[in-house]
Amino acid sequence: MLFNSLPFLLFLPLVFCLYWFVNSKNLQIQNLLLLVASYFFYAFWDWHFLLLLVFSTFLDYFTGLKMYNATTIKNKSFWFWTSVSVNLGFLGVFKYYNFFADSLSIALSKFGFQPSFWMLKIILPVGISFYTFHGLSYVIDIYKNRIIPEKSIISYSLFVSYFPLLVAGPIERATHLLPQIKKKRIFNYNQAIQGSKQIIWGLFKKVVIADNCAFFVNQIFDNVSGHSSSELWIGMFMFSFQIYCDFSGYSDIALGVSKLFGIDLLRNFNFPYFSKDIADFWRRWHISLSSWFKDYVYIPLGGSQGSKMYQLRNVFIIFLLSGFWHGANWTFIFWGLLHALLFIPLLITNKNRLNINSNEFTIRSIFKMFSTFIMVSFAWIFFRSKSIYEAFLYLENMFSINNLAPHFFYKNSKYALLSGISLISILLLLLVEYYNVKKQNAEIKVSKYVLFLAIFLLFCMGTYRNQMSFIYFQF
Repeated sequence: MLFNSLPFLLFLPLVFCLYWFVNSKNLQIQNLLLLVASYFFYAFWDWHFLLLLVFSTFLDYFTGLKMYNATTIKNKSFWFWTSVSVNLGFLGVFKYYNFFADSLSIALSKFGFQPSFWMLKIILPVGISFYTFHGLSYVIDIYKNRIIPEKSIISYSLFVSYFPLLVAGPIERATHLLPQIKKKRIFNYNQAIQGSKQIIWGLFKKVVIADNCAFFVNQIFDNVSGHSSSELWIGMFMFSFQIYCDFSGYSDIALGVSKLFGIDLLRNFNFPYFSKDIADFWRRWHISLSSWFKDYVYIPLGGSQGSKMYQLRNVFIIFLLSGFWHGANWTFIFWGLLHALLFIPLLITNKNRLNINSNEFTIRSIFKMFSTFIMVSFAWIFFRSKSIYEAFLYLENMFSINNLAPHFFYKNSKYALLSGISLISILLLLLVEYYNVKKQNAEIKVSKYVLFLAIFLLFCMGTYRNQMSFIYFQF
């Protein structure tokens, strides 16, 4: 079920009313209602894969209890590695098997071998990377004696499958979400209003900006040779805003919807295009994933301790894993490698923590923001392209001076209108985010006048085209 769809428009008010007006005095029934609603939300896409979600949930729930009650380290380790192996096994089969089989086949063919690997004809379960990481963090924290296992299967199941974050995050931690699930919740009018505003702003970012940019981006990236260099430059920038508004729009809606039920989720974005360097960008972009890799991979590897060589090794591992997490394609791995190469000079010169919590807007800092945005945008070309070859072709044609005119964006009245709406909407987004960065707001604040304009544009664009899926559903 998509947040930007009619079924969800009917689903959310129904669950909200049942949650607050029918079962507001019984926490267990509230949690059970949210769990049933979450399973329905997921099954609406494909009920077959609901069984995989339920199996993964029960596996980690019972693994947690078994580890906690284990009488020996060996027994505890057995249950831990069983859970980790099964979870990563599912992720490997559904997401990465065909990639590895195809890559190995191509590599062996270079040496004269012609292997024939069996390729799986399956689709990737929506949200598998997200709910798998929920479960992994839970069993790791129990194994490391950071938390004790949850005894209520309903509470734990809701932690894993809570529908606002189920298919595209943020990636929650048991230490943050489970206490809220187990605590009695009272309706808070101000929290609900803030949540509603955040939902509207998230829908605006998704439907008006991201989907509008996608109209042009898809055509440009699918036919690189057929567009002028200026059109390719514009296409690159439009994809930068498409992926940001698509993903952060989803996160805004998720956080806003959750506020309606009295639950706060982890913040996933902190105005990343106002970053002053790549390290700053990764503190602001997909925060829940970055912090997950930091806590469960980077620090166990040694983090920033030890020699520079060990630190560089750890950084490379984290960025390559981050790229690989996004998808089974060499383009994502190359994208992660690019960010590692951009990050390393900061690490070597000990400047990777230079711009933490900086909100100044001097000429120097604005230049840093712009140059960081340019670097990030160039890397996005590899993220969006179907192959590394196509990405380099895109870059090559960008710097061609044979054709400079951006005729594509105003070839007819429809294209001119959509490109104009895109530009105005992006400028509006930047103004709102500039205000929030200056104020260092923990939660985004949008004035009622901007919200009215957002609602108007939402209505116009909503009646213009059908809903489009979120990019991060494929991860």
